Amino acid sequence: MAIEHVPVPGGHLWAEKSDGGGAPMVLLHGSLQDSRLWDGVFPELGRHHTVVRYDARGLGRSTPPTAPFSYEDDLLAVLDHFGIERAALVGLSMGGEVALDFTLEHPERVRSLTLVAASASGHDWPQSAELDDYLAANRGDDADRMVEIELALWASLGDRAPGFPAITTMVTENAKLRATVEKGHVLVLPDAAVDHLARITAPTTVVFGDHDHPEIGVIARRLADGIPGARLEVVAGADHYLPLRTPERLTQILLGR
Repeated sequence: MAIEHVPVPGGHLWAEKSDGGGAPMVLLHGSLQDSRLWDGVFPELGRHHTVVRYDARGLGRSTPPTAPFSYEDDLLAVLDHFGIERAALVGLSMGGEVALDFTLEHPERVRSLTLVAASASGHDWPQSAELDDYLAANRGDDADRMVEIELALWASLGDRAPGFPAITTMVTENAKLRATVEKGHVLVLPDAAVDHLARITAPTTVVFGDHDHPEIGVIARRLADGIPGARLEVVAGADHYLPLRTPERLTQILLGR
């Protein structure tokens, strides 16, 4: 494995590339996560693909933003840094939203798309007290409350499923960093992805866990219905954190088995 620091305006992104050969694959994590999300799948995927995983701006071991930026531009910087012309993109939650938006912006750089428990720009979430509370905790820099809500909403299986200690550690560490990303730094693309799903030509798989937040299932079916030829996979025994809850099954899906 090779660790590299990908230069981006005002800092760098921590990235890791597998030693194996094969078609390139890039893994993108969610909003209170970092590349450790993929610990359960990265080694096996790396035996079949050249796999890159990286920490998004301001999370994990990447530097915090110092000026407005877009996650899509950062992904482009990662591809260019590693000399990847076309990649299989795999994104979870916010990472899925970034992968989807990137595919619409740069279709020539995407070989295939796997959207895991993905959010999607332009999807209107129903109002709920829990989500309102989460946003309030984020605005108020209340890291402890953010962790509490994150684990209750998105890691709902708790310690009844594998990976919970790793999830808790990762979420707790990143909750303290997340506010630096959210306060006026993230550039939002003008076009909502949900309005342009029919433009996607890359082979697409949509995946979600049967114990995830119900709205993730709604989004997954919307994506699967709207993207031409998309395949839908529902994973049993998984909440939002599929790579740590059911790594074997997710690996099979990503390897096309």
